[in-house]
Amino acid sequence: MPLEAALKLAEEKELDLVEIAPMAKPPVAKIISFDKFRYQKEKEFKKQRTNQKIDELKYIRISARAAANDLGVRAKRIEKFLEKGNKVEINLRLKGREKYNREWANLKMQEFLKMINIEYKILIGPKFGGQGLLVQIIKK
Repeated sequence: MPLEAALKLAEEKELDLVEIAPMAKPPVAKIISFDKFRYQKEKEFKKQRTNQKIDELKYIRISARAAANDLGVRAKRIEKFLEKGNKVEINLRLKGREKYNREWANLKMQEFLKMINIEYKILIGPKFGGQGLLVQIIKK
């Protein structure tokens, strides 16, 4: 339909001529109320935003001298986070002279990572900084 005819038809119905697909050959337009069109677009945009998966970073702090049962509880919590699709940052906190024994700290972190039963991929790590050693993991 020619543009003039479409504009005349829209004016007769007291509605707006809204271009839907400008890149199409020929361009696609619709005769509807512009307010209604804008409301539908906003609704569609909000629905897309709610359906988007948001990668959340979860933090777990462990101690190098924690008991095996305590570490097991933390490992189970990490498994729950990974199941939900979150990234997890594990911080092995070191105190005093422990900070200078890096080999021992790496060994403790590797022992803890073996306790996690879900397959995971290490994004960042093991890296020394601040209070100790940190590793960032995500589900494979």
